[in-house]
Amino acid sequence: MKVIEAKLFSPDWEKVLARQNLEKGGLVQKVIDKSVIDWCLPYCPFDTGMLANSAYSATVIGSGTVVYPGPYARYLYYGEVWGPNIPVFEDDSGVPTHWFSPPGKKKHPTGRKLQFRTDLNPLAGSFWFERMKADHAKDILEEARKAAGIK
Repeated sequence: MKVIEAKLFSPDWEKVLARQNLEKGGLVQKVIDKSVIDWCLPYCPFDTGMLANSAYSATVIGSGTVVYPGPYARYLYYGEVWGPNIPVFEDDSGVPTHWFSPPGKKKHPTGRKLQFRTDLNPLAGSFWFERMKADHAKDILEEARKAAGIK
């Protein structure tokens, strides 16, 4: 019986990925992260702009995770009112000026949908990342392709 000896070529995958800017935390991931935040802006609830713009400072660009910080970001993302909420009236207009939750009472979903202002951001609403992705995934992939230098 004849023995055949063969050598398998194994490239250094880290160098191959780096050549195309595809390494972990590399240029392509940075472009994707920033593009996701940019494309999400019109879909985010927008009153003062605090939530929509907070992702720029809270996200480590290149990590692959976009972060919207804040105690209310989760509630806005899922678009549901949590309570108990007791209205506080500071004048005679009949319109609550703010809401109060008693100490020690654990908040829970009420089943009521949040109403989002759409005068500043017409696309504002819950699940903003999912809705943006449905509309702009191809745009983000195109930006990533260009960053990788792929024709």
